[in-house]
Amino acid sequence: MRGSRHILLGVAIVAAVFAAACGSSKPAYCGDRSKLEQSVKSINVTSGLSSLKTQLQAVQTNATALVSSAKSDFPDETSAIDTSLGTLKSSVGAITSSPSPAQLATVASNVKGVVDAVNGFVSASKSKCS
Repeated sequence: MRGSRHILLGVAIVAAVFAAACGSSKPAYCGDRSKLEQSVKSINVTSGLSSLKTQLQAVQTNATALVSSAKSDFPDETSAIDTSLGTLKSSVGAITSSPSPAQLATVASNVKGVVDAVNGFVSASKSKCS
């Protein structure tokens, strides 16, 4: 009986060491992806220009982190995020204090571009981050 306890204890210790050594098998960019998804979901183009600029800054910060951590594994997808975000930033920067319907439509279209780019990355990285 005493020997079997030692064997069970040894197995438990080996399992614990193995689990600790393995840690999370997910790449670091999975956490960055999650943060970016949340910030993109929070974009609300109807909340006013000041709020939109604040939301855009959060998206920019999270996108920069994701692109930095994932660009070697997903160069096309991270490039699409960078490009779409740059386009959105430009269109938001061009808005006047009394934006025209055309300016608002451009911003809305560019928000969709960012959402599409982020969704492309999420789809491409699904197997690594699930």
